[in-house]
Amino acid sequence: MSDQATNSPPQARRLLVVLPLVVFLALAGLFLLRLYGGDPSKIPSALIGRPAPQTALPALDGLVKDGAPVPGLDPAAFKGKVSIVNVWASWCVPCHDEAPLLTELGKDKRFQIIGINYKDSPDNARRFLGRYGNPFGVVGVDGNGRASIEWGVYGVPETFLVGREGTIVYKLVGPVTPDNVNTVLKVEIEKALRADK
Repeated sequence: MSDQATNSPPQARRLLVVLPLVVFLALAGLFLLRLYGGDPSKIPSALIGRPAPQTALPALDGLVKDGAPVPGLDPAAFKGKVSIVNVWASWCVPCHDEAPLLTELGKDKRFQIIGINYKDSPDNARRFLGRYGNPFGVVGVDGNGRASIEWGVYGVPETFLVGREGTIVYKLVGPVTPDNVNTVLKVEIEKALRADK
């Protein structure tokens, strides 16, 4: 076999040397394209069109809104209402950026905003909501992250839109921003409000 390799034409030997390099460059290009080539907020969710997870979560201890304790997440809260579900944490930097936008959205009473506080300390979570305002009528505490896995969360923040029938109709991966709140999220909310009547 070594006689054949030494007697093979120079062009074939060059091809054997260059082929691994070409394969490597093609794989590296594909990897970079997948890594930087798309909008991460458009990651599809297998949960769209399915019922919201039926996971009950405890309330955030000591959280009060308008003089009353804010309840934890009861899956029955989704029935009959369009709901925005935001998964957030005080330690999440983009959550700080999106908080004022969620507070502004919370002024619209045609839908409810539900928070899932992800792996956070109660004191830090309450301080966070005290700093930016509390847009949430319900806050469930996901201390171990299990509920967020059931929701298909890739990382905080993520926002889901649940229709009146309790079905997930939209998912936004990443923070709510001044751009996507108007061009995407409000458009999806309006669709959900019209579709469920």
